[in-house]
Amino acid sequence: MSGAAAGAAAAPGRRAEAPEERFEAERGRLRAIAQRMLGSTGEAEDAVQEAWLRLVRTGPAEIDNLPGWLTTVVSRICLDLLRARAARREEPADEALPEAAGGGPEPEREALLVESVGRALLVVLDRLGPAERVAFVLHDGFAVPFDQIAPIVGRTPVAAKKLASRARQRVRGTAALPPEPLAGHRRVVEAFLAAARGGDLADLLAVLAPDVVRRADPAALPPGRALVARGAQAVARETTVFGRRARYGAVALVDGVPGILIAPDGRLRLVLRMAVADGRVAGYEVVADPARLAALDLAVLPWPG
Repeated sequence: MSGAAAGAAAAPGRRAEAPEERFEAERGRLRAIAQRMLGSTGEAEDAVQEAWLRLVRTGPAEIDNLPGWLTTVVSRICLDLLRARAARREEPADEALPEAAGGGPEPEREALLVESVGRALLVVLDRLGPAERVAFVLHDGFAVPFDQIAPIVGRTPVAAKKLASRARQRVRGTAALPPEPLAGHRRVVEAFLAAARGGDLADLLAVLAPDVVRRADPAALPPGRALVARGAQAVARETTVFGRRARYGAVALVDGVPGILIAPDGRLRLVLRMAVADGRVAGYEVVADPARLAALDLAVLPWPG
């Protein structure tokens, strides 16, 4: 057990903590680990509950280091779930966006998860292999050493370190622009996203170039809408329709330059590839085709400065 727990057990006059109390003391941390690994509050709660059931079956008295044991158990449960998810390939890429169907906002628990982890990070994590994701989350998110990660992912500590390093590179990506142009491009894309969320035509016109062009995959638009819009007025009007989806948007690296991910509950549905020139949006393309989405190189933008 941990030093603090051992001290509490040895201290005279203090009652030993019940297994339920010891588990509850770890629940928040275990839930956070599972949420980042699985990208789902419901699945994370199930994984933590399964860890409790395994603890009951094993018996806390048989465990020397309860926090470490629980971390290992939850991580292995998550790894199994991620592997099963990857094998099924049943992520519904063609599922309609809630806005397109007139649905409401994200459920509160999922919205809190997106807020705490970050929408873009959840999307990028979802593209990692199961072992990469587990190694990255444990080490970079919760400072678990590689000698403890290794048996969870079935690798040596050196191989586990390589998994996390490869995942880290994919999460960070590689910018295709030098720092100053990258920052300028980012500011324009962020201004566009803010204007789209607000649905204000004047704000959109301020950030769009006069000859801006918007193109879209057929799956990105309701039936009957034009796939190409030209000129600031037309594109601004089309973007106000997109605006309800913009609340699910996050700025990220798309093929090395800032673009926008539309990801309700952290699940990717659309990508806006943005072209910027002279401080305005010169054009953007709405990518919705699953094959095209899968081919895009997505990464989390670094913090400005």
